Amino acid sequence: MSSIMTNASALTALQSLNNTNKSLEQTQARISTGYRVATASDNAAYWSIATSMKSDNKANSAVQDALGLGAGKVDTAYTAINDVKDQVDLIKTKLVTARSASKEDQQKIATEINAIQAQIKSSVANANFAGSNLLQNDAAAASDLKIVAAYNRTGATVTIDTIDVKAADTQVLDVAGSGGIGGGLLAAAFVDPSTTAVTPAAIDTALGTVETALAKLSTGAASLGAAKSRIDTQKSFLSNLSDSIDKGVGALVDADMNKESTRLQALQVQQQLGIQALSIANGNSQSILSLFRG
Repeated sequence: MSSIMTNASALTALQSLNNTNKSLEQTQARISTGYRVATASDNAAYWSIATSMKSDNKANSAVQDALGLGAGKVDTAYTAINDVKDQVDLIKTKLVTARSASKEDQQKIATEINAIQAQIKSSVANANFAGSNLLQNDAAAASDLKIVAAYNRTGATVTIDTIDVKAADTQVLDVAGSGGIGGGLLAAAFVDPSTTAVTPAAIDTALGTVETALAKLSTGAASLGAAKSRIDTQKSFLSNLSDSIDKGVGALVDADMNKESTRLQALQVQQQLGIQALSIANGNSQSILSLFRG
């Protein structure tokens, strides 16, 4: 039925064109942003999940930064403590040599050991990274190193895991140079530089001090080595975890650009056809009105 009051064809064509324009706008937004779910109104459940996971991934990124900083501290301390251990090994060798050396040679050895002691102090003092020195701390304020290693969230409950390095295992010297693993080692006069001959008993006592220090230095190096290994493993794990989360979030909210591009072309054609259909419907209405004017 044709009516001069209501152009049903035009209304149908206009409704179809509006739907096409709405779909076209949505597709253009997806192509522009790269997201299929850009706001909560697109898909509240997916948007909420993606938002939470993106937030967790930012926390994981901060943890990776903390691990990087911790790795620098541990690597520096590990290098230095091994250097100290080598120096103490050298003292041990000198003492064994002094056991059967002449008085004159013992005095020379004493001078060499004093130089090695100074080198140990220097190695410890230089084991500084980002204002932190794991080998030299004030004994009154020495604290364990705690490196943030993981951010764990279960609902609203959050826990932080750390990789710990005990100060007691790594403190070679305190600021005064008298405490820690090597304090007694540096304070000892292993070979008497005076004219008095060094007795075998004195050297044996000195060797005992050296062996005690070496055992503790080995424990410290092992502690730092274990921490270094854990840091490397955790960094690799977090990198893979971050990639997995990104992929999972992408599957929820990312737009398929190939699909959206194809859809865009189809909608643009539909839009053109809709405009033509609306024009034809309006033209038919004008034809009916011309009959009355004639």
